[in-house]
Amino acid sequence: MKRVLISLAFALTAVASPVLADDNSNWVKPIKPYRVVGNIYYVGSEGLSAWLITSSEGHIVLDGGPSAQGGKLIERNIQSLGFQLADVKVLINTHAHYDHAGGLAQLKADIPTAKVWASRGDEPALEAGHHIGGNSNGPTPFPAVKVDKAFGDGQKLKVGETTLIAHLTPGHSIGCTSWTTQVTEKGRPLNVTFSCSLSVAGNQLVGNKEHRNIVADYRQSFAMLRALPTDVMLPSHEEQGDLLAKRQKLLRGDPNAFVDPTELARFVDAQEAKFNQELARQQAANPGAK
Repeated sequence: MKRVLISLAFALTAVASPVLADDNSNWVKPIKPYRVVGNIYYVGSEGLSAWLITSSEGHIVLDGGPSAQGGKLIERNIQSLGFQLADVKVLINTHAHYDHAGGLAQLKADIPTAKVWASRGDEPALEAGHHIGGNSNGPTPFPAVKVDKAFGDGQKLKVGETTLIAHLTPGHSIGCTSWTTQVTEKGRPLNVTFSCSLSVAGNQLVGNKEHRNIVADYRQSFAMLRALPTDVMLPSHEEQGDLLAKRQKLLRGDPNAFVDPTELARFVDAQEAKFNQELARQQAANPGAK
């Protein structure tokens, strides 16, 4: 009987999201949602981004938080802004890691009419419920979710008058996807990029048998993101764009709090420098490996 109970405990652990480290406690810490620019709203937690993009014919939610708890937090934020969950038409994702995909299954369960869209590269991970690709953190399981539509680079997602374009920026995950759209803020057109993460975050850069082109993918993604015309960069982690500080500027009346046409390029430069440093470290630690 004891052996059965132990086995059951391991089985339950396998489908649960990993326990959050102390320094990631803000990943499920509530924060008041707010409008950023145009028809884009922040509906995530203090530390993890999630975005609501609205239209007259329905809405889009980008990223789901780290768990069912994170999904529920996003739902409450959407409703507190005065929007109806039933009006969400599509759920999309930047990448299939538990901290951004862990709540998608909850969102889908609570909004059954919403369709889940994902890149072909990340579709297997979302449906398996764990990260795919050699990583020192292991598979980091999360609740699996069925993908309704898998897509490639350049896919357009149109809901009402809102159009998002998918740009595949793999590396951080096999199917990492950055999204772009255009909004109007006080009569001013703005190019918005929801940037997928570029950090190494435990990824095996040398000898990665599940993601053999990982180094080339990262380098291509650095180049692609630099080429995207971007007035407003909205990242998947708060600290990647100092979102809390920008929010305070917005509250103080600064209409350009989130507008910075040079920010994305600076962000990419910083991430590429860290990537090159980590690649050199792994190559030195694994001489002869490819």
